[in-house]
Amino acid sequence: MNSGSGNEKVLRLCGPRGFCAGVDRAIQMVVLALKKYGPPVYVRHEIVHNRYVVEGLEAKGAVFVQELDQIPATSQPVIFSAHGVPKSVPADAESRNLLYLDATCPLVSKVHKQALRHIRKGRHVLLIGHAGHPEVIGTMGQVSPGDITLIESVEDAGKYQPPDPEMLGYVTQTTLSVDDTAAILRALKQRFPALADPAAESICYATTNRQEAVKLAAKGADYFIIVGAPNSSNSMRLVEVARNCGAKNAMLVQGAHEIPWDDLEEARVIGLSAGASAPEILVNQIIEAFRQRWPTVVELAETVREDEEFPVARDLRDTELSASDMAFVNGE
Repeated sequence: MNSGSGNEKVLRLCGPRGFCAGVDRAIQMVVLALKKYGPPVYVRHEIVHNRYVVEGLEAKGAVFVQELDQIPATSQPVIFSAHGVPKSVPADAESRNLLYLDATCPLVSKVHKQALRHIRKGRHVLLIGHAGHPEVIGTMGQVSPGDITLIESVEDAGKYQPPDPEMLGYVTQTTLSVDDTAAILRALKQRFPALADPAAESICYATTNRQEAVKLAAKGADYFIIVGAPNSSNSMRLVEVARNCGAKNAMLVQGAHEIPWDDLEEARVIGLSAGASAPEILVNQIIEAFRQRWPTVVELAETVREDEEFPVARDLRDTELSASDMAFVNGE
């Protein structure tokens, strides 16, 4: 790949990057609900982990709450975030007579089903993931607390003492580092050879694809910029992948305003990608900010093209979006 010359900057722009199909679906569901039911539409937790998206939806009439008891008695809908929720949340919504729409990513729902499949086969479930992440809370909330154990690290894998080492199955959070997860699984399978795999890969295609593109672009990069939120697991993993795969420096920013421009003065090759919940408009703003400061060449580091689409909830399929609504949904 080009290594630049003079004060010219080479931006290695990763592809794929930014919104995945699950994020696109979740945002689309909020916009469609606002169109169909009018504001306010309540959303439990951040629909996706990105302030730009959340603030844009708030401007359209979405009201974000942490828990359902913050919602007044209403006939307006509440939407559950893309990260998934414990079984107790829809049960709580029903007890409050709330109309709810579930924007859980279908790939997260698949992990829930895989965990329940292990339970049906009499296995104790090991969930590889990060404590406190909404997706992990949602997955652990699909089964009884005594039937699932969180494994966060190789160290956890080494210390875990199962009730029956012959009856274990695992699933993973969808947004983990592929390489880190592989190391944890090696440690678990070395100790527990009977550990059962899920019926299908738990780490989602978008997480894997974005990490592979960052690996390609990181070699020889002076800096790597990942656009995303500090509470976005998949974005934080991209920063780690960039550092581990050759970038001299890597940083997470929420937009061009957070880039330490003086630190980039001597840099020649800069990688650029975005987590699955970061809109393309933020990436474009960063590219424009580079061009305003230095002669900049953009080269694409693409590993695969994505064409996945997930349909929205059935209740919203009879509603159409305007061109401006679609631009917002697409992160433009």
